[in-house]
Order: sequence, then C-alpha cells, then structure tokens
Amino acid sequence: MNKRLVGALTLGLSAALVMTGCGSTESNGTGGGDKAAAGGDVTLKLVAADYGDGPTADNSGEKFWKGVVDEFQQANPGIKVDVQVINWNDIDKQVATMMQNGQVPDILQTGDYSGFVKDGLLYKTDEVLSSNTSSDLLQKFADFGKVDGVGYGIPFVSSARALFYNKDLFTKAGITEAPKTWDEVKAAAEKLKKAGVSQPFGLPLGNEEAQGESFLWFMGNGGGYKDSSGAWAIDSAANVETFQYLKGLVDAGLTSPNPGTKNRKDVWADFAAGKVGMVNGGPMSIPIFEKGGLTNFGVAPIAGKSGALDTTLGVEDWIMAFNKNGHQEQIKKFFDFFYASTAAQKISDTYKLLPVTKSGIEKLSSDEKLKPFLDALPNATFYPFQDPKWSEVNTQVKQTIGGAISGDPKAVLGAIQKVATAN
Repeated sequence: MNKRLVGALTLGLSAALVMTGCGSTESNGTGGGDKAAAGGDVTLKLVAADYGDGPTADNSGEKFWKGVVDEFQQANPGIKVDVQVINWNDIDKQVATMMQNGQVPDILQTGDYSGFVKDGLLYKTDEVLSSNTSSDLLQKFADFGKVDGVGYGIPFVSSARALFYNKDLFTKAGITEAPKTWDEVKAAAEKLKKAGVSQPFGLPLGNEEAQGESFLWFMGNGGGYKDSSGAWAIDSAANVETFQYLKGLVDAGLTSPNPGTKNRKDVWADFAAGKVGMVNGGPMSIPIFEKGGLTNFGVAPIAGKSGALDTTLGVEDWIMAFNKNGHQEQIKKFFDFFYASTAAQKISDTYKLLPVTKSGIEKLSSDEKLKPFLDALPNATFYPFQDPKWSEVNTQVKQTIGGAISGDPKAVLGAIQKVATAN
C-alpha cells in the first residue's frame, strides 16, 4: 500500500495513452500482439511500484518481482515478463513519459486505476481473471475496483492505518496511554517536547502520501474528500478547521520540521530512531521500525477531534491490464498464477502489507502484529477510487496540500476543490 509521488497521472497521461501507438519494449518496434499472431513468444511489459527500500535493498521490488517472474516463466515458457520497478515518488511521472513515448505497458501496478477507465484503456477484470481468482478476492475490495458496476481495477494489496507511539518516550514524558482526542494529542505532544523529544508528532505531508495523512485527519473531524451525498467537499469547513488545528501543532513546534515537504518514509525512519513520539502508520511500517531498532511501541486507533475513530483509512493498491497490445490471454495466465501461487503471500511476508484474498487473510489470522490492522479492515473507509476525477485530485493533493501548513488552508483546499469540480 501503499505509498506514495512526484509527477502526475493527469488528464494528459490518459490522453497520451490514447494517442500513442501500442507495442512491447522488445523487438525492433514489433509489438507483442504481432509476435503472438506469428506464433512466437510473447513478452508482457509490467511496470510496478517499489514497496521496498530501493533497488539495492534486500526487500527491493526488483528482487521480489524477479522471484515471481522466474517462477511464472518456468511454468509458462512461451510468455516472458519484462518488469520495471519504479520508486513511489517517481512512478506517476515515469509512467506518463512512457506513454508519451509509445511504451504502453501490458500490466501496471500502482495506486490508482480510475483515470484510465473513461478512455477505454483497460481490460475489464472478468476478461483477465478466472472465476476462481475473482471469487477469492475480498468482495468489498473488489467492489472498489468497479466503475458503474464494471470491474477494471484489481486489488493488489491492502493496508489500514493506526496510531503508533513510542512507549519509552511516553514513559519518559509521563504519558500513561495513547491519546484519543485532538486535545490529548496536543497535550501529549507538549509533554514529549518538554521531555526533550525533538518531534513529538510525526506529520508527513510531502508528496509521497499526503493524500493518506490528510484523509486521516479529515476523518477525525467528520470530514473527507467527499460529503455524504457523494459531492466533492475538499474545502469544507470541517477540513479547513482540520488544517488550522495542524497549523497550530506545527507553529508550536510539536511536529516534524517542515511537514509540508516531509515524506512518510523519512518520518517513519525518525520514529524508528527514537526521534518521534507518535506517528500514523500501517502494518508496512513495522519492518521499518524494527529494522531501525525500535520494538517497544504501541498501536492504537487514530485519534479524532472528540474521540478515537471507529473507522480508519483502508488503502488499496491496484494492478490493471491495458488492452492496447492485445495480450489478454497471457495477462490472464499471469494474474491467475500470481494470485494462486505464493507470490501474493510473499508480499505480506516481505512488506507487512495485507492480502486482498480470502485465502490470504485466513493464512495471516494468527499474526499478532497484523491483527489490529486485519481487525480494522472490515470497517475501513477508502479513497473515492471509483470517481474518474480521483486520479487528478490525488495528484493535486500530493503536490499542493502540504502548502496548507505554511499558507492559508482555505485557499489551498479551495484550489484542490476547483480541480475536483472542473469539467
């Protein structure tokens, strides 16, 4: 999950997809569809986000996908898979460039699918998934991959969010339990600061995942990206008040420095190093904390204005298939292999992300570290994935919402609202 982006999947990206020619990155300009027609091997181009710590890390996306592809190609010798793994901060921009250069992938794994639907660029899920694979997907998650009742986005991994706190720092500051309200968050942060903690609350509003951190705080005040009627409400009074509260924390020196440009992984690294007292995170945070030497942390529900939330942010990342290259059957074989093999399980084992299949959830039910997040998933609240505007709004939020900390929240949120409601 997640996670996650300099660059833009904007309307221009979709337009580039429509205008550019299809073709595999293999073979002197001969597209994979032509090779299939000629009876030769087919090469699928797969572009994926990196959930690890970079290309040289033990948990790198390159290493993960190499294992998956090697196993798949052994079982399917007529199908090759060319994988390109891109950092979450860069994937949107690099995918847009690929499209403009005519390098349309067969499979894309990233954080959003809806921007491609209206232009007819994706295979429907029932065209590239077997009935066995479809029936194993968690229904609530699969439903979020539908637009007007038709599936296009395939759930890849999921996650939920909770409040992590450093128990040792809490003890040092005389704090006996995790805060449940915003007043308690501020009071705990003040005690942590007085005890010498340089970053009482870790607040990442940089472009990696500003949309997620903002949504958690919006929900804490009864707000969100949309209102109960389904209309965009980014600059609602509740959301503006939320950022005014956050500005107060920042101005008092109770957060990460320069949170508007601070990315999630950096804040999590600081939490692991004992520099941060509290931070919002997910199960994928745990390996980062433990690798940094922090094991004495607690997990609690997200604090809200008047009480701990009875919901949380549920995050789904997606995998999707483009129809430009005509590799429907080969893509279907790859997807069915991926979900039926150990590949999906390896994602959870490697990155502590949550599976999106019934069989995967059952296998993890005894994992105590993941239990709080597995328990939170059924009542989770999700991004408005199904609205085609979400892709554009998501990009705008990542690029600009951090400015609401240093500038005027109403103006910044209002500018994002205009993007959401523009024709």
